[in-house]
This record gives sequence, C-alpha cells and structure tokens, in this order.
Amino acid sequence: MMRYLITATLLLCVASLPAQRNLTLRQAIDLARLNSVDAAVALNELRTAWWEYRTFRADQLPEVTLQGTVPSFRKQYSSYQLEDGSYTFVHNNNLGINGTLSLQQNIALTGGTIALRTSLDFMRQLKPDPFNRFMSVPVALTLTQPVFGVNTFRWNRRIEPVRYQEAQARFLEASERVAMQAITYYFNLLGAEAQLSICLQNADNSERLYEIAKRKRTMGQISKNDSLQMSLNLLNAKAALTTARSELKNARFTLQNFLDIDDSEEIFLETPAELQLDHVNFNEVLAYADAHNSFALNIRRRQLEADYEIARAKGAMRQISLFAQIGYTGTGSTFQDSYNPLKDNQVVEIGVSIPLLDWGRRKAKVRVAQSNRDVVESRLRQETSEFKQDLYLLVERFNNQKEQVALAAKADEIASTRYRTNVETYVRGRISTLDLNDSQVKKDEARSEYLQQLYLYWYYYYRLRSLTLRDFQTGTDIEADFKTFLQ
Repeated sequence: MMRYLITATLLLCVASLPAQRNLTLRQAIDLARLNSVDAAVALNELRTAWWEYRTFRADQLPEVTLQGTVPSFRKQYSSYQLEDGSYTFVHNNNLGINGTLSLQQNIALTGGTIALRTSLDFMRQLKPDPFNRFMSVPVALTLTQPVFGVNTFRWNRRIEPVRYQEAQARFLEASERVAMQAITYYFNLLGAEAQLSICLQNADNSERLYEIAKRKRTMGQISKNDSLQMSLNLLNAKAALTTARSELKNARFTLQNFLDIDDSEEIFLETPAELQLDHVNFNEVLAYADAHNSFALNIRRRQLEADYEIARAKGAMRQISLFAQIGYTGTGSTFQDSYNPLKDNQVVEIGVSIPLLDWGRRKAKVRVAQSNRDVVESRLRQETSEFKQDLYLLVERFNNQKEQVALAAKADEIASTRYRTNVETYVRGRISTLDLNDSQVKKDEARSEYLQQLYLYWYYYYRLRSLTLRDFQTGTDIEADFKTFLQ
C-alpha cells in the first residue's frame, strides 16, 4: 500500500511540474512561420491578392445572366397624347412578366463586349377588355465597341498578373521577415540567459572575494578602500542579478508569445552554430534579387500603370463608340404566335464625342500623365540605385561576419580565462581590485559581443534570403505551395 502511495505522490509531483521543451533556432523559425501573428497577417494579405486576381480572371470569361420580373402589376393612370396634340389620361390595369437570358464576353483584343441573348415578354390587359400579348426575341447578337478609347481589358491582362506575382513574392519575403524577427527574439533570450549566468557567477565571486577581503582587512593586508570596494562590488552584483532575472522573464515571455507557446511551458535554447556558408557573390545575389524580389515586380507594375494612365488620357481626347445588334423578334396574342413568323431586328449606332473647344483641358491631362510617368521613372531609378547599394552593403557585411564571429568567440574565451586567472591571483594578493574589476567587465563584454556577432550573422543571412528568395545554403529558390495556403 505504501508503494502505491509513493508512486501516486511522485506522479502528482511530476504532473505539477511545468512542461519543458528544448528549442533550436530552426525550430523557432518554423514555429514563427506557422503560429505568429505576423505570419497570419502576411497570409491574409496573400489571400486578398488572390481574390483580386481571381476577379480579374473572371472578367476574362463569359458571364451568363438571367434577368426577369415575375410579376409586374400596374393599376394607374398615365398621360396619353391624342391626334390633335392634346393630352388626356387613360387608365391602365395590366399584369406583366418578362425574362432575359444573356451570355456576355469581354473582348480583350479590341476592348469591346459581345453578348448573345434571348428574351420573352408577356402582358395581360385586365380591364376593361382583357387580352394577352407576347413578344419574343429568340436570338439577338449585340456588339459594343469603343473605337479610339483605351482598351482596359488588354491593359489589365498586362498589369494584373504582375500584381499577383508581386503579392506572392511579398508573401515569401514576409515569411523571411518573420524568421528574422524570430531570430531577434531568440537571441534576445539567449543573451538574457547568458547575462543571468554572468550575473550569477559574478555574484558568487563577489561574495567569495568580499569574505576574503574582510579577513584580509582584519589582518591589515588590504586598505579600507579596497575592502569597501569589495562590498560595493557585492551590492552591484546583487542588483545586476535582480535586473538580469527580470530581463530574462521579459525576453522569455516575448519569444513564447511570438511563437504562440503557452506561458506554462518552459523552453531551453541551444546556441546555434554558424552555417556552412562562407561567402556569397554580389553579382549572383543581385541577379536573384532582380528575378525574385517583389521590388523588381513592383517597378514593372508601376511602369505599366504609368503607361496606362497616359493611354487613358489620350483615349479621352476623342471618343467614338459602335453599337450594333442583329437578331429576330416576334409578337402575338399567344405564345406560339410570338415565334411565328419572326421579323428582323437590327440596330446600328455610332456615337461620337469629339471636343471642339475645351481650352486644352484634355491635352493638359495627357501632359500631366506623361509628367507623372517621368516622375515615376525618376523615382524608380533612385529606388533601384538605393536597393543595389543596400544589397551590396548587406553582402559585404555577411561575407565579413563569419570572421567577426570567430574573433568574438576567441575574445570570449580569452576574457573568461583571464578573469578566472585574476580571481585566483587576487586571492593570493598579487593584483589590485581595479585589475580584477577590469577583467570582470571585459569578460562580460566579450560574452555579450560574441552573442551579438552570432546574432548578426544569422540575421544577415535571413535578410539575404528575404531580398533574393534564395536559400544559398542549399542552392535552391525559396518557393511555396500557394494552393495549400489559399485553401
């Protein structure tokens, strides 16, 4: 019985312990891409772009429309002109039903619209002499065509695919930026853990040295100033330890909240190693950026939109539209009579709108559109130049960063060894308090500097990924199954 009680007690103790998880940098990045709010925002923006693109695609396809009135009842007086030109009011009391089925297709080549429709109208006069009338249009073919106006359909076919490709590239870049944010929070927590470890070590050493200093002061081996300095060092070490614990909690909460990890779960981080990648070529990086980055697609889209505005302004200078309809129609007192015999139904209209005197308003709009295009081109050249410059600096920083990490690691090792040596040397009374404090400060700075340089190495690498959408470690392009994301 006692054995079962002990087992149950142990199980309860284990169950009450917080869940633990070892978390690598790669795992943190994967969790961020899956769970973070930033990733959800990027996905929603992609879905919005997808439905906008779907709307454009739908405009290129035939549209089938059914329209009807079932029924229309009228009991009213309306004006009626007599043969002598005078007006009178007549009483109407009728019931009507009508329906139209149409098939409409936009013509991207010409910018016009062609439609095929069939319709049937029925009217029943109720009073004073009831009768029925039918009118049918078995088939009617309609063409609406602007002659000199801008072809919006053709311009959309050039602009909208580029816009959607830009949205896809932005989504992939946003995913890499989420990874960069995860890297920042990950190293913030690593740094907080390292700082807490440093503060614990410093507090233990300060307590030990303070006790030694008290004994030496009692024996007259050190001055009162050195003894007070040891006391002050202990107080500072305890204060720094309190601050480090608070910063560690903040850093852990920030990372777990970003990764959507429950606060009750305790995570343990692993310090990542460097990648097996020493150097990247700027021309190669620039080529991938030009091919994949949303900035290059953004430039192309903005150029097309500027050209489209010029075309719109020129098209508005004179407007000629053609409307043509051919088909058959029939009327009768019965449904069969409305289809036999059928009669031709033809309509041709040409509308013209040419300004004779507009004081140069339309011409000025063309000039404004051309000037706006020039402004856009100037801005694009400037943005392109700045983009290349930033990319060049990033490549240089990444290529130098691995050596910086190695130097910082060596400095960290040397500073730690020096501090341990100085502590023992101080105990034997061979160095001063100032030398000991200096070695402690250098040790702490060297450890923080190593983590900072390692952070920059990973951050620069994922920044390169975000600008080029290229995984240089595996030599493959960064892609995604967008159909899976959009389901």
